[in-house]
Amino acid sequence: MRDVKDGDVNNVWEISEQGCFVRLTHDYLNIQEAIDKVRSPMAGAIVLFAGTTRDSFAGKPVKELQYTAYNRLALRTMMAICKDMLSKHGLKGISVIHRLGTVPIGEESILIAVSSPHRQAAWRAGEEALEACKSRVEVWKREEFEGEEGVWRANRDGAMGQKVDS
Repeated sequence: MRDVKDGDVNNVWEISEQGCFVRLTHDYLNIQEAIDKVRSPMAGAIVLFAGTTRDSFAGKPVKELQYTAYNRLALRTMMAICKDMLSKHGLKGISVIHRLGTVPIGEESILIAVSSPHRQAAWRAGEEALEACKSRVEVWKREEFEGEEGVWRANRDGAMGQKVDS
């Protein structure tokens, strides 16, 4: 079963299908909701990744991040990633929720929750899902710096191939 919610009215765009849930929203992200979307009596492990806005990047003080997306395409890409992770790692559930608009320092911009019968598959799937989202999902971020003009980037760390540890 496929459930689609179009966010033009609510500022929420989401799709859910057989163990997969994806959402784009301008609202504050709810960690418990992400976990509840993947909870299963067949799962012995739930792993959650919460990506937060940090206060600096490459030695520059960050004021906030701003995210924008090609919503419909981003949702389809997020769902494809979830389906791939579900089958590849034998997951019981996976949710990917990405915040759009302004994300202040210390607040979450992405939540990825996965459940599986065993912890190793959950850890691997969560990491792979994050990397796939950063490299493939049609979401872009603008880093706003204190006292400087902001910079638009693809939704991944670093600039021009430079990777920075999270």
